[in-house]
Amino acid sequence: MNRILNIVERHTHHGSKRRHGTNMAIMRKSKQFRWQHKHLIGLRDLTAEEINYILDTAQGFEQVSTRSVKKAPPLRGKVVVNLFFEDSTRTRNSFALAASRLSADTIEFTKKSSAVSKGETLLDTARNLEAMGIDIVVIRHNAAGAPKLLSKNINACVVNAGDGYCEHPTQALLDVYTIRQMKGSLEGLKVAIVGDIAHSRVARSDMWAMTKLGAEVTFVAPPTLMPGNVDQLPVRVSYSLDEVIEKVDVVNMLRIQFERLGGNPFPSIREYSRYFGLTVERMKRAKSDIVVMHPGPINRGLEMESEVADGKNSVILQQVKNGLAVRMAVLFLVNQAAAQTTA
Repeated sequence: MNRILNIVERHTHHGSKRRHGTNMAIMRKSKQFRWQHKHLIGLRDLTAEEINYILDTAQGFEQVSTRSVKKAPPLRGKVVVNLFFEDSTRTRNSFALAASRLSADTIEFTKKSSAVSKGETLLDTARNLEAMGIDIVVIRHNAAGAPKLLSKNINACVVNAGDGYCEHPTQALLDVYTIRQMKGSLEGLKVAIVGDIAHSRVARSDMWAMTKLGAEVTFVAPPTLMPGNVDQLPVRVSYSLDEVIEKVDVVNMLRIQFERLGGNPFPSIREYSRYFGLTVERMKRAKSDIVVMHPGPINRGLEMESEVADGKNSVILQQVKNGLAVRMAVLFLVNQAAAQTTA
């Protein structure tokens, strides 16, 4: 933890003294805690203390991006590979920039330009990359469990950037980081996660992170977009956005994943928007300080109207910004744990 303090103290300036003092107080409060996970596969098995530790570490890195020279040295000499088997813009670029800010070398991998297109397996691909001397693998894959499989078969650290319908831990971490930034704490907050829950790994990771940090989470969707095992999850369930919009402190609108839909889960786009879209009219009934979120990309006019997406309650761009600090923290921590294991 002293290494984090030294990094923040050496590389963080331009911020107010008060905010800097707050950051340092938070970091010192966590000083006795020791991060021990070489991989970040999901949030389901993390404790509230571990999740808060990641968020506190991210807060320490946040101001690095405000400097004229946007670099810190923790991963100097390390190699991070972005192993993306699914298309991505936000997540892939965020991880690439996070690695660069930490002074790591990066390798960008896409399925279309790799030997996978010729029949090479995931493990063979990873082992070939590992033979080149990589230290951290950031993987996005359409098969649930792919990051865990990788973590058990290579020596490098593995960070899950989204696997099937399972989890997307760093998206959830940046979501709770943003909520904590806006509200101070998640304890006692009511959060609605609205939309394509059935196909959303973000919803699952959000659920684990938010409930562990004390929030009450409600899944809101038509029955056709609700997961079949929802009654076994630590959430409330509603089939009406109108039923919950006045009660919640945070609403996270999910993208309808048309590429994953096997049929027609709702009669029409217009019908879905009418009952589950976050419209200007619905926002008039919400709390004045409600926090509006979306993991992106937004289907404007479907999941929410542009006036809401760009409105005063929206923190969508702040989520993108916070993703950089969170991913810097995750890369730093898994590398630190790997170094401790080796030692």
